[in-house]
Amino acid sequence: MTPVTFTFGDNEALCNEVLALVRAGKKTVTCAPLSDFGPGKDPMPQVGRQDIALEWDGTPAVQMETVEVLTMPFDEVGEDLVAPMAEFRDRDDFRTQYQAYFEAQGKWSPNLKLMVERFRLIRDFATDPAEKET
Repeated sequence: MTPVTFTFGDNEALCNEVLALVRAGKKTVTCAPLSDFGPGKDPMPQVGRQDIALEWDGTPAVQMETVEVLTMPFDEVGEDLVAPMAEFRDRDDFRTQYQAYFEAQGKWSPNLKLMVERFRLIRDFATDPAEKET
């Protein structure tokens, strides 16, 4: 499996916020529209694959291993997945914030399907700079 590199969020502040949650061990789930994956797009996460999340400047931030991949309608994401996303107070907050985020990207629809990924932190490049890789 070829690792994938990516950046959390669509701006530097959000990227930094999410990376801080991952580094603290609070964020272990993320999601994206299922339509972001497939031929000519990002490869779908795979259980066991280790990917690199980047700092906003493109340098390696953390290495993560996918432990579970789910696909589901946006409105079926439950508290069991929202809580380990760590950015949201509760399921309603998740729905409000992510709907606004997806609307701003032009990706929102009432029947939006999501890819939901559960992951574990393997390495934090900020604390192990000798291990940096791209």
